[in-house]
Amino acid sequence: MNSKKKISAVIFDCDGVMFDSRQANINFYNHLLEHYGVPLMNEDKVAFVHMNTAEKSVRYIFDGTPFTDEAQAYRMQMDYTPFIRDMVIEPGLKNLLGKLKPRVGLAVATNRSNTIEEVLEKDDLTGFFDIVVSSLDVENPKPHPESIHKILNFFDIGPDQAVYVGDSLIDLHTARAAGVCFIAYGNGNLETTLKAMSMEELEKVLAEINKV
Repeated sequence: MNSKKKISAVIFDCDGVMFDSRQANINFYNHLLEHYGVPLMNEDKVAFVHMNTAEKSVRYIFDGTPFTDEAQAYRMQMDYTPFIRDMVIEPGLKNLLGKLKPRVGLAVATNRSNTIEEVLEKDDLTGFFDIVVSSLDVENPKPHPESIHKILNFFDIGPDQAVYVGDSLIDLHTARAAGVCFIAYGNGNLETTLKAMSMEELEKVLAEINKV
């Protein structure tokens, strides 16, 4: 008999899992750089901003320039709406969320900051999630486990009752630090047993480990 506790919550990362946001991120941060006459991002910077908070990303891409503080203030008051059109919802996401919603708690743990609400509203996803934790909702963003702990506390469950679906090394480290099961999405290079390359595969993985 399996004595493992039933999974009660599925936690999703946003960028790279729920949305293909690579082009949106490139356009957003390159706009900031162009605004201050700074050269556009190279591939290393693109990879960095895809995984890290906006605050850390701006510091990184403006390193060595006198514009960091100004750029931080500018990106906080920018209208993100024009960049949302460049974000592509992951095929099958809404279908999977619709199946999970009646059975488990649903949450988002993301290093996005003040843009996450607009991003979720774009494809009418807000109503699926019981709690959304952004980098503005914690003192220590990912890979610190605070965002996951906040979600576990919200649902009043232990780490063995949740799974985190992410696509980056930062997500993997976050899950391990929080003690929750991790599913690598769309990234076969992460050193973890559970992997899915589509929402259909994710549904099967969840069924296997969780009887969802």
